[in-house]
Amino acid sequence: MEITFAEYFDYVHHDPVLPSPGAPGAPVAIVGGGPTGLALALGLARYGVASVVLEADDTVCSGSRAGAITRRTLEIFERLGVVDPVLAKGFAWSTGRTFLRDQEVFTLRMPTDDDQKYPPGMSLQQNYVEQYLLDEVERYPDLIEVRWQNSLTGLEAGPDGVRLSVSTPKGDYSMEAGYVVACDGGRSTVRAELGLEMHGTTHEGRYVIIDIRIDTEGFPIGRRCWFDPPSNPGSTLLMYTKPDNMVRFDYQLRPEEDAEEAMRPENVLPRVQRHLEMMGVTREWEPVWLSLYRAHAVTLDDYRHGRVLFAGDAAHLVPIFGVRGMNSSLDDAHNLAWKLALVVRGVATSALLDGYSGERVHAARENLRLASKGAEFMAPPTAPFRLMRDAVLSLSPGRPWITSLIDPRQHSAIPLYDSPLNAFPERSAEFADGPRPGDVLRECPLVLSGTGTHLTSLLGPHFTALCFTEDGTLSPGLGAVLAELAEGPVPFEARVISREAPAVPAAHDASGRLFSMYGARPGSVYLVRPDGHVSARWLLADPDELVAAVRLATV
Repeated sequence: MEITFAEYFDYVHHDPVLPSPGAPGAPVAIVGGGPTGLALALGLARYGVASVVLEADDTVCSGSRAGAITRRTLEIFERLGVVDPVLAKGFAWSTGRTFLRDQEVFTLRMPTDDDQKYPPGMSLQQNYVEQYLLDEVERYPDLIEVRWQNSLTGLEAGPDGVRLSVSTPKGDYSMEAGYVVACDGGRSTVRAELGLEMHGTTHEGRYVIIDIRIDTEGFPIGRRCWFDPPSNPGSTLLMYTKPDNMVRFDYQLRPEEDAEEAMRPENVLPRVQRHLEMMGVTREWEPVWLSLYRAHAVTLDDYRHGRVLFAGDAAHLVPIFGVRGMNSSLDDAHNLAWKLALVVRGVATSALLDGYSGERVHAARENLRLASKGAEFMAPPTAPFRLMRDAVLSLSPGRPWITSLIDPRQHSAIPLYDSPLNAFPERSAEFADGPRPGDVLRECPLVLSGTGTHLTSLLGPHFTALCFTEDGTLSPGLGAVLAELAEGPVPFEARVISREAPAVPAAHDASGRLFSMYGARPGSVYLVRPDGHVSARWLLADPDELVAAVRLATV
């Protein structure tokens, strides 16, 4: 249920696309051209794997939809080539304010320090994100084909491939694909075709979401949340300032309110006006987009069904409280792209895709657990729960120990400690500090060729061996093995890090923080997967074990 009053920018509307007669099938067909599908197509293209994206609409999405971006997602955007326009347009923030009626009771401060390359949070509407991804997709005409106004109507999966039936305004057709990835959202046609159901919880509380256009000069950047606001007593309300003079409101309907009646503009707009007046804002404004939301915390039990895989909202629905919707969906795509690429290229067996499912189902359940805490705090499911929630809010001012109950957010990537790709835990146990196998890298500034950079910028579409040295010099035995791996079937690069100013080309730990942060010494090695998760580490490198750890990806 949604209403569009105006467009956010000049949308490009695309004509329906039919394949040429006799066109070959696709190695990968991606159903759904939202952020998950486009990110997956870009991820595959970085490994030289072609895909066809089937999108039922004729342009990017309407409405702000997902609007909060985490630091982890910005790192993924860097990998995909779209971080620059996102940073240029979005609003970076690290502070959120929470009010009980008109009194501030809690200030959220997301972790940030001088080591970081990106801010911990950013506000940017999903439709902008989709457009930037699409702009990048158009740089790969030989590897990515987006077929607009193409709706999936049927699917037959076999042991060697998948046959898809597709409908367009110009006619219907069928196509073959080696693999199909369902990125077609919460009402997934692929999921329905396979007769699959998601399991979990639907939380109490319904929320009206409205974007308005207003002069935002002087508006604070970040999240603001009101419990029992004077403008809408007995409810909760979230507010975000967005780029291009946009402000988003998410306000809760009371239990007795009829959703259809509450969604009428004549009932929504006065509530927005009352809240602006409560804030002392008297500027003119206009509505842009209006929608209704209910918090679902559900997931499929398995994201792989033969040659059909699921990602994003087609695989799981996460409550918006905790910004894990689009962010976790993009993490799905980032995790799947390199694994599916290695399988399609014949480097790895399809068992690697079972690993995708296991890792991302685990991540989804963690995200659901954390986001559900936020959903239950925003809309308590029982009267005793509400009493406890209200007590926590009332007691929060001046009691920092209690504020952790207010905002159980999860802005970091879910660690994958039980991944089958993690290797040699006994070697990892020798470290006193640093990210463990399953963690994503901790950020740290470096200097490379006289220019400032960051540790995560050393990564790419390959496994990366981070080799810690005194002056950039590797032992002959390790150097030979690294060269051998670089010539092997699994994409691999070695990145040398020097504690002192290097005598040879290497990244320099000029700040002196990286070695201690990682518990490393000259001779240490961290092996990092293409999606940024550590898979193994050695306090003193063992070349044979390094080779074995990389080969785990070919199972």
